[in-house]
Amino acid sequence: MALGHTRADVRSGSSCFSATTVAVFVGLCLVGVWMASSTLVSPAEFSPFQAAPLWRRPTPTPAGAGTEGNTTADVPPVVVREESADEQDEPPAVRQDAVAEPTERANQQPDEQIVTEPNVEKPDGDQEQESKRDAEVFPDASQAELLNETATDPAPWRTQAAKSDIPDTTTEVSTAPASNNWKLCDTEARADYIPCLDNVEFIRKLQHDEHYEHRERHCPEEPPTCLVPLPNGYRSPIRWPKSRDQIWYSNVPHTQLVEFKGHQNWVNISGEHLVFPGGGTQFKYGALHYIDFIQEAKKDVAWGKRTRVILDVGCGVASFGGYLFDRDVLTMSFAPKDEHEAQVQFALERGIPAISAVMGTKRLPFPSGVFDAVHCARCRVPWHIEGGKLLLELNRVLRPGGYFVWSATPVYLKKPEDVAIWEAMSALTRSMCWELVNKVKERINRKGIAIFQKPKDNRCYNARSADANPPLCGEYDNPDAVWNVSLQSCIHKFPTGPAIRGSRWPEEWPLRVEKPPYWLNSSEAGVYGKPAPDDFQADYEHWKRVIRNSYMEGFGIDWNAVRNVMDMKAVYGGFAAALRNMKVWVMNVVPIDSPDTLPIIYERGLFGLYHDWCESFSTYPRSYDLVHANHIFSKVKKRCELLGVIVEVDRIARPGGRLIVRDDMETISEVESIVKSLHWEVRLSYSQDKEGLLFVQKTMWRPNPSSS
Repeated sequence: MALGHTRADVRSGSSCFSATTVAVFVGLCLVGVWMASSTLVSPAEFSPFQAAPLWRRPTPTPAGAGTEGNTTADVPPVVVREESADEQDEPPAVRQDAVAEPTERANQQPDEQIVTEPNVEKPDGDQEQESKRDAEVFPDASQAELLNETATDPAPWRTQAAKSDIPDTTTEVSTAPASNNWKLCDTEARADYIPCLDNVEFIRKLQHDEHYEHRERHCPEEPPTCLVPLPNGYRSPIRWPKSRDQIWYSNVPHTQLVEFKGHQNWVNISGEHLVFPGGGTQFKYGALHYIDFIQEAKKDVAWGKRTRVILDVGCGVASFGGYLFDRDVLTMSFAPKDEHEAQVQFALERGIPAISAVMGTKRLPFPSGVFDAVHCARCRVPWHIEGGKLLLELNRVLRPGGYFVWSATPVYLKKPEDVAIWEAMSALTRSMCWELVNKVKERINRKGIAIFQKPKDNRCYNARSADANPPLCGEYDNPDAVWNVSLQSCIHKFPTGPAIRGSRWPEEWPLRVEKPPYWLNSSEAGVYGKPAPDDFQADYEHWKRVIRNSYMEGFGIDWNAVRNVMDMKAVYGGFAAALRNMKVWVMNVVPIDSPDTLPIIYERGLFGLYHDWCESFSTYPRSYDLVHANHIFSKVKKRCELLGVIVEVDRIARPGGRLIVRDDMETISEVESIVKSLHWEVRLSYSQDKEGLLFVQKTMWRPNPSSS
């Protein structure tokens, strides 16, 4: 544009050029050429279904190919380089501020300035340094591998599968072509289908369900390749923070909770909206008042400082977790998919983190000793029965010195049943060495809470008699082995030593997000091969650069429309940490066959869970606005069909949701072929040094119901 405009001016002027005119003309030409050749021109914001911008649009696909399982063999990707921080145009200040910078440097100038400069020849030293930065922003295949064999001791990074004694299922899996005959899933759950929780055929064969076996995960033998239909009248979700208070009824058209819990201010209907007043069974008059009441009852709770990551058991519509965002607290909320129709789906549609899970017969998918606090408000869990097996599972995931906040009728009512339960709970918690630090009744809601604290060391455990119940766990019962591992009615002692995880409380938030945990040892190699603390820091710096230099501006993402984010292979959680100043939350997933780094993610004040990507995730359809897949598909396709994994991504992504894939070019090509057949819009597709990056966006398309 600048170059053309300059030429027009020249033609309309005099044919006699002064020296000044020539100088201006040449200068403008050079600027114009530089602008025209730039590969990172800032695009206009995308609407949810806008066509890919011309400056990044891939080679057009032949007509009809999108519905006939086309591949990308004849469609060369657009080759673009992710520029280093020193080469990019300066983005608007709001975007630069949104990328996490170290707290102690918040008011200082960033190390890497984003400045505007023409492409000029640089000294060899600068060229070499620039190449090094580019390699970190866009690593080659060898750098992308997680488990580096140069690690001197692989024990700290044993996978969850190894800890849980799951056999290795790595095999040669054939690459299935993208389906050109997609069908809608024909299930009882219809638009709410969760394959591993709605396996009706398996559930009907269960011999008993008194321990909620029917609410646990029972995955189909083969991952489904059908597509979940949309609810009638589905529309783009309301954006955060307005979504915390109201959502479209048409997106989650369920009214049972309105009938059961409307009088407790859980949820009500108002026109075409479902409205959430912020109440709950134990905090009818508002979650924020209840949250502040907990801190008044125990000052050391210190929301958003000492207490950063908590677990909310039986969360309902997750208003407790939704309002804890105001106190800088991250809440992992969970509840079963049960008669409380769509409670977790309400939470996710509101932009509040939640998963569908139950305290039944299996351990929760979290490491031991990672939650700063655990909360239960009328969560209907019988903690005191069967030797306290369920409460002992909370003891496993609660950090040493962490608090259990229990708000239920046995705490404050004097009915015979409530008194009996309180006496049983008191005896159980004493035998577990928990200390009751406060029991108080709140005046406005007229409900009571009891706050227990887990011990910080083994002194109380060592003082127990040998025949005390519950007993101490055996030496070979690994508290971090959780995938399909049965619950145990025993107490795990703490590992000892000042450099052992759990021996002291993490740094206060937000300092903990930036510093390597004290228990990362420099003598041990990290998952990328560097000394573990250096590995941690390099990962964090890497994702800050990638997000600042590419994801914030170069992709044209409307970040105001992004709230629920998933990182399918999180490693140290650097991607989530780099987004911490954005109005998003990130579900960090550590695959069961990847190095077990999930305790590090929790230590830095983030959260996540373990998962096997050959199975469906425990969430409702249409849960996430952005799914990030960094070298996960090339790994998972060695164990199961890639087609089923992409169909699962299609299930959990919202219409208008985005998928960013970084992987080898062979895998990128396979993923692109499948998503095109699903009518996803390809926004970006490019490569460098046999590595590829794919950015696609889901549309409203679903197969014709008549074909299903």
